[in-house]
Amino acid sequence: MLTKIKKRDGRIVDFSKEKIARAIFKAANSVGGEDYETAEHLTEKVLAYLYRNNVNEAPDVETVQDAVEKILIETGHAKTAKAYILYRSKRTRIRETKSELMDVVKDILKETNRENANIGNSPSAKMLQIASAASKQYYLSNLIPKEMSKAHINGDVHIHDLDYYGKTLNCLQIDLTKLLLNGFNTGYGYIRPPKRMLSAAAQSAIILQSNQNDMFGGQSFPHFDKTMGEVVRKQCPDTTEEEVYQAMEGLVYNLNTMHSRAGAQVPFSSINIGTDTTAEGRMIIKAMLKAFNKGLGNGESPIFPNLVFRLKEGINFNADDPNYDLFQLAMEVASRRMNPTFSFMDASFNRKYNDEVAYMGCRSRVIANRHGEEKSASRGNITPITINLPRIALRTKNVGAFFQELQNILDLSSRQLLHRFNIIASLKVRDLPFLMGQKLYMGSENLSSNDEIRDAIKNGTLAMGFIGLAEALEVLTGKHHGECKEVWELGYKIIEAIKLAADKYSEAYDLNFVSYATPAEGSCGSFIEKDRKEFGVIKGVTDKAYYTNSFHIPVDHKISVFEKIEKEAPFHKLCAAGHISYIELSSSPKNNMQAFEKILKHMAKCDIGYAGINFPIDECRACGFSDIIDNSCPSCGSSDIRRIRRITGYLSTIDRFNDAKQAELIDRQNHNF
Repeated sequence: MLTKIKKRDGRIVDFSKEKIARAIFKAANSVGGEDYETAEHLTEKVLAYLYRNNVNEAPDVETVQDAVEKILIETGHAKTAKAYILYRSKRTRIRETKSELMDVVKDILKETNRENANIGNSPSAKMLQIASAASKQYYLSNLIPKEMSKAHINGDVHIHDLDYYGKTLNCLQIDLTKLLLNGFNTGYGYIRPPKRMLSAAAQSAIILQSNQNDMFGGQSFPHFDKTMGEVVRKQCPDTTEEEVYQAMEGLVYNLNTMHSRAGAQVPFSSINIGTDTTAEGRMIIKAMLKAFNKGLGNGESPIFPNLVFRLKEGINFNADDPNYDLFQLAMEVASRRMNPTFSFMDASFNRKYNDEVAYMGCRSRVIANRHGEEKSASRGNITPITINLPRIALRTKNVGAFFQELQNILDLSSRQLLHRFNIIASLKVRDLPFLMGQKLYMGSENLSSNDEIRDAIKNGTLAMGFIGLAEALEVLTGKHHGECKEVWELGYKIIEAIKLAADKYSEAYDLNFVSYATPAEGSCGSFIEKDRKEFGVIKGVTDKAYYTNSFHIPVDHKISVFEKIEKEAPFHKLCAAGHISYIELSSSPKNNMQAFEKILKHMAKCDIGYAGINFPIDECRACGFSDIIDNSCPSCGSSDIRRIRRITGYLSTIDRFNDAKQAELIDRQNHNF
């Protein structure tokens, strides 16, 4: 006679046949059964089976459940057996999820997860990361369809910001103009339009911070020079250059100190400037560049905002253009601070929009629109997904089979994006009180508090991203696209296939599906770790700590500045949701501004849309000395050195890079002229 049972955690407790009967009845009831006596009768058969098989001490739970399944099937209760098996499987998944969650929590309590390089290690950061981990597990186990959840867990795709899956959307290009000219409400009262530039800059920071609380991604001002120029003309006509400079300096300080993004981070902020030729707009551009160049309190390089300087012929790109002097100033600042980055308004895919195209530091770009005005302001990316290209190659090892499997993964990705879109679209305006309540998103103008946000977010984009083109090509051909013209052409066809698929889904679903050169940070390491476990260590593919970002030439490949530009530029037009190319220099180009300009001119010639010039920035925290520093400061001898590098579009300090990006940083080769 059974009197005890062994629980999964090893505890021995009293055996209860009533629990078996209740479990059988619940399974039967779920498929229409209502006879509890039958459940009791089947329980006796289970016990008899256990006795016959000499299970007469304390069996474990799994042994008893296996017996229940066997008896249900043998006695003709197939529907009940199926319901019981499904319920058992679900309970197993929940237990495993809880166990995994506890492991994650333990790790977070030791050190904050480094999914991006600007997450801190404070108590509030840890608490938010724990909540994030729980939210991810919930969505994977309970909300996301199984095929999509499985694809994410296996590493076929990466569902970004999974913790926010059903809560909100990604990023926004905030139209400051109407907010600063008309006033706004943060939820605690009306903020009137500013009458001084210091107030305008402070309100800009408040607006960005308030909207960040409603979203999980970056925040950007698409036409900051034009907006602030308008504010000066209409509301602060007596403003002096000194007042404007102080206002911009205050804004830079605010954007590096206000922690309102998930994980107790400062918002990932971007500011687009450069094309306003009015006296007021020029004054704003000049002041912002000078304030950024001056740095923070001790001269430290600002991490945020990511300045994006728009380049356009007839405006600032050539010597006789009205803002050419500001372009020169932008290069001077970038040669010291690594920002601004540069966007090219005359690129073939940007030109028709004049200067409406705005970028975010991470590379995001939103412009084409099936449902409304084609502009960046008041729009953003709803959510991205990233496809693991090397995994597809490792699974197929054949070009034809690769394209077939890529299409399967693209189809799954489109369904996942649509699933997430529909969940987010069912949110109400009141769920996103600043973003939708203050009418920041295109299409939200006529929505009331209880309305769904679907009619607004249909103006956003659904980004189909990818990672590891270089490694996928290594698997398929033995070379990457930086080494061979034929391999480059295959790489182009792969990314073109993603672009064409996005176009197809846009037509099928009447939404803005767009291909995306993912700024992979956490996934560049997590993907390769999973693939190494399944496929082993493969030279040139899984034998390092990271996959190469998007369509980039591998960072350890020796290649000239101009050849790298020429090889990466054609991919920009295929990735309309976002793209970027980098040039790595061994040191600051501040002593060779002609070379700096030559690089940017070549980028424009090659049809690049967005780019950054990278070089090491080392700063002594003790005395403020800035240059390339080995182990200790040559000025004061201090070893307390702040080392700043660019990572996936934004700047950060090396100590905040995750292990994969640390390894990538070591491998980076400088690009020579």
